Amino acid sequence: MKIISSIDELRDQMRGQLRTAFVPTMGNLHEGHLSLMRLARKHGDPIVASIFVNRLQFGPNEDFDKYPRTFHADVEKLEKEGVYVLFAPTEKDLYPEPQQFRVSPPNDLGGILEGEFRPGFFVGVTTVVLKLFSCVQPRVAVFGKKDYQQLMIVRNMCRQFALPTEIIAAETYRAEDGLALSSRNAYLSEPERAEAPALYRTLNEVAAEVRKGQPDIFTLERDSMASLAARGWKPDYISIRKRIDLQPPSAGDIAQGEPLVVLAAAKLGATRLIDNLEI
Repeated sequence: MKIISSIDELRDQMRGQLRTAFVPTMGNLHEGHLSLMRLARKHGDPIVASIFVNRLQFGPNEDFDKYPRTFHADVEKLEKEGVYVLFAPTEKDLYPEPQQFRVSPPNDLGGILEGEFRPGFFVGVTTVVLKLFSCVQPRVAVFGKKDYQQLMIVRNMCRQFALPTEIIAAETYRAEDGLALSSRNAYLSEPERAEAPALYRTLNEVAAEVRKGQPDIFTLERDSMASLAARGWKPDYISIRKRIDLQPPSAGDIAQGEPLVVLAAAKLGATRLIDNLEI
């Protein structure tokens, strides 16, 4: 595996490659990330991964400085997965001058849910993804469904900018107890880790009620948040949305079987966890 930090060197290395499959990451790789590499292999060749902790998507009170960085362990894992190139730029490599041009998702998609609680987050995400795509020029790129809103925003960005990159969605990789794998899980204390699967169980309970035909989604969302709060969580949202645009469904949408997704974000102690479940 070649480890490259320079954009020019990356472009030289990838010249003539027409089937590149790309997996962007922020490092601290776990089995969920590695499952993305395996899915990428089914859709292209060679595989390029990136590791870059993107300052632009962190708010002023978020965990940029303490975000776990495990570069040497990450390299070993990627080599075992047969990754061809690891693009690992420094901030100076990727942002040699202040990144004053930004990509802003439309507010009705980027300003809701995560965008409401993390202002500017999706501007940082789309800006770095567009720049990484410009550097790697992949035919396909793989993103996990755990970050459901991010997946939708990146997919829509590619369509509207007519980028020659197909976005492949990977199913959320879960521990045996249902907790979605995340680098931030490492922040959980032992008692918090034992409690953490309650978030996924709550999503399943909400989904079961919707499947039964429960039309009052507002009450369902409110009660499920109250249930989590009673267990010591601090929920930001539990929200039932249409998969197509992440807007709230009407009673008619629910009655007609509109494909839905329930999304959640909640703090357990100092750690903020997100998850979702398609209905």
